[in-house]
Amino acid sequence: MSEHRPVARRTVLAAAATGAGLSVAGGDPAAAGGEPLRPVSMAMHLHGPFSEGGASYEAHLQQARRLGVDLVWWTDHDWRVAAHDHRRKVHFDGATELEKGLAWTWTPQTEGVLANAVVTFVPAPAAPGDSGRAMRLTALGAASAGGILWQAGSAWNSAYHTCVADTVLELDVLPEQAGPDAVLLVQMKLSYHPARGQQPAGEYVLRYRVGGAGQPAYTTLGLLGIVDVPAPAGTWTRLSLRLVEDIARLWPELVAPDNSMRGLRIGVSAGPGRQAGFVVDRLVLRRERRAGQGGEELRAEVLEHYAGEYEDVKQYRAYEISLVRHLNWYGGDQTLPPFPSPPARDDDPAAAAKMIDWLHGHGGIVCWNHPMDVETREGLARLMIERHKLGADLVEIGREPQEDLLWVYDVAARNALFFTAVGASDEHDGVDWLAGPERFLTYAWAPSRRRGDVVAALRRGAAWFVDPLYYRGSLDLLAGGRPAMGAVHVTRAATVKVDAVATSLPAGSVLEIVTGAADRAGTRKLAPSVSVQRVPAGSVPAAGFRVKVRPGPGAYVRTQVRLADNRLVGAGNPVWFLPKAPSRGIPSDRRRTLPS
Repeated sequence: MSEHRPVARRTVLAAAATGAGLSVAGGDPAAAGGEPLRPVSMAMHLHGPFSEGGASYEAHLQQARRLGVDLVWWTDHDWRVAAHDHRRKVHFDGATELEKGLAWTWTPQTEGVLANAVVTFVPAPAAPGDSGRAMRLTALGAASAGGILWQAGSAWNSAYHTCVADTVLELDVLPEQAGPDAVLLVQMKLSYHPARGQQPAGEYVLRYRVGGAGQPAYTTLGLLGIVDVPAPAGTWTRLSLRLVEDIARLWPELVAPDNSMRGLRIGVSAGPGRQAGFVVDRLVLRRERRAGQGGEELRAEVLEHYAGEYEDVKQYRAYEISLVRHLNWYGGDQTLPPFPSPPARDDDPAAAAKMIDWLHGHGGIVCWNHPMDVETREGLARLMIERHKLGADLVEIGREPQEDLLWVYDVAARNALFFTAVGASDEHDGVDWLAGPERFLTYAWAPSRRRGDVVAALRRGAAWFVDPLYYRGSLDLLAGGRPAMGAVHVTRAATVKVDAVATSLPAGSVLEIVTGAADRAGTRKLAPSVSVQRVPAGSVPAAGFRVKVRPGPGAYVRTQVRLADNRLVGAGNPVWFLPKAPSRGIPSDRRRTLPS
């Protein structure tokens, strides 16, 4: 296993590419100003508290710093940022109830030891102004030990999980049998945070303990924060739980809005031999800043808290567009797209292609995410050819099923489909980026970490992806001594010399040089046509391993790195050599000419 040293400040390949201060020729936009190119590392698919998982932005930033990653793209789900059709009210009319046709469900759970526990949905008593039923919870603690009767709430597609930054919970409560050892509990999971100050790393939990006529009180037990809320017996009390204010009071060292709300439970706690009884009604999840672009503005405010603390990690907001086949959108104007109601995903390729056109109209580049989630590899390859890769600029090739996706990529390259293969992690928890099976980082040859520079490099294919657990080196291709990864050359040359450059190869690994036909065979030959030359790591010169390519009816070259056990740990984008431009043309930022 190699060391996890970042290569973000390396200039060795830029120097090799440009010679003694020579700017990159052939229309390379990144080098037009003479700035040397360098490898810029990025995590391209990250979900924070505005998505449905348990990660805080802080947790991801700590992981990025740990691994020396230059920049992160925050790809929270678009409709979740807007809290579109997220649950707003629960009336406790039954174990399952609908809102806009979408279900909310209560599931009973117990904790500790209870002699008796009953949940009923009753027509009376009901909270003032709320028709229908209410939920009565009663529990009797065992003689030797008490316990908790919980009702765990869940919404269709987790459509209440989102950031707490603007969230206030309202709940009507009627204590019937209450006391110091007989209380109502309202509890939720917050996000995972790294260790900070005296606080250990872990997932925070916020608990409200309701009952009695005392004063509000705050107690912190490590990662569990408890807020005591008075509610006199025998009368309805409307609670207003301001989550961010309470989190800040309990854990002042945290960025309080950088938390999700998940695992919502309501229950009664009964001590040994004690009877607890409460009626609850009218749960309102009030999100105060999600109308229009409000959710995106709120997300920007939450992230601003970390701008100073994590200056070493550049942060850019993006979206995972999630109600079509999933798409990541980078570098655009951040306008939220129109959403269907209910927010059901439409897997029709035409819907994704239409959305990509809409996103391009708002700037930036678009990535087709986890493209095999609803396709076989043959079906995906056919779809890419027939629908011109839906118009996407990038595709997540660096993820599972890895070998199938590489097969698809070679079919696409054979058909001169010019998109950039990138790697992804689709990270939702932020605990350890190296622990999951999908942990790819992407690098791009860019003059800086500026958003425009990185987007331009990704668009033109000057990128590769790595598994950072095993490999953090750089990959490039030189044609005629000039950087050529992602480039398309129109040439009638009989042979072309290509130098495959790879740095910091792990011991025992091999650099595979994949040379393929780019004969645009279409769907009649739905398979790659490649040869693979395996070069041991110790045989790869610093200036690159040279191969001679015969373009003929069209050819491409790409490289990948495998360990001794054949595990793929890195792969780069191709360079193409075509006798003429395809009918759809060649993007101007990819088109190159070979030196005479």
